[in-house]
Amino acid sequence: MLDKQLDAMMQQAQAAGMPDLCDLPPEPCRGLYAQILAAADMPPADVLVADREVPARDGAPAIGLRVYAPRHAGPHALVVYFHGGGYVLGDLDGYDSVCRRLCHDSGAVVVSVGYRLAPEHPFPAAIDDAWAALLWSVAHAAELGADANRVGVAGDSAGAVLATVVALLARDAKSPRIGFQALIYPPAAGGHDGPYPSRQAHAAGPTLTLRTMDYFNRHFFGPAGKAPDWRAAPLLAPDLAGLPPTLLLLAGHDPLRDEALAYGEALLAAGNVVTLVEYHGLAHGFISMAGALGAARLAQQQFAQALRVGLAA
Repeated sequence: MLDKQLDAMMQQAQAAGMPDLCDLPPEPCRGLYAQILAAADMPPADVLVADREVPARDGAPAIGLRVYAPRHAGPHALVVYFHGGGYVLGDLDGYDSVCRRLCHDSGAVVVSVGYRLAPEHPFPAAIDDAWAALLWSVAHAAELGADANRVGVAGDSAGAVLATVVALLARDAKSPRIGFQALIYPPAAGGHDGPYPSRQAHAAGPTLTLRTMDYFNRHFFGPAGKAPDWRAAPLLAPDLAGLPPTLLLLAGHDPLRDEALAYGEALLAAGNVVTLVEYHGLAHGFISMAGALGAARLAQQQFAQALRVGLAA
């Protein structure tokens, strides 16, 4: 059964005639997504905020970062956060409240990454930016008031895939050491088929639809709508061993629920420490709805507490 507060929100959206995201071209779709995020947002937490631009790889445009720091003295743990939006939507402003709350609740320095978006910048641009941002953040941890020995990665939806993929890249490169990963409803199959009945059970939403998933995948991956390799489909990674302890949050009313669960189970099977939590009454996108849904605020606090404990000195 859908959370009562979420059900009321969806009925209001339906009464207002809100279109599905995939029914709009990317630019107006981004505008609508920003409105959706703002409508259920929380008041910003009182933390220190600074915008930065850092070099990208291979001459690509500079990457925008927004750095959130607690007001008390550090050094603090460092969390690099990647926002959701199907690699097509989302930006630093849209996730400002989420990252402020994460900084406040976890006590960590949070670096939010404004990676390039599709279709203007298709695969693997977002992955390249995510990796470059992680490397820069760790190299400049002391400057940011953070401890380079206590580093976590986190993200929601497409951003959760970026988080776990950079954790895989860091494992293979043997640096930087990632101490914890916190992932919220990742599209871990990258558009590939599998035993994921939630795709059909929740094809019509209530928030993310199967049509919009396909829209995102085609913009990022190309006409086939499938990740070319494991860098955007971690379920396809040849080896998942040796990854950091993981918190994985799922939504019961989400077409991505089953592939996210499959990724958690694959991490467990590879010998990793994994905590799986499903919010049965919530739907995709709940991490940005804490201003309207009590359960979503609880999820934010759980997410932050896991990072606080996982990255403790």
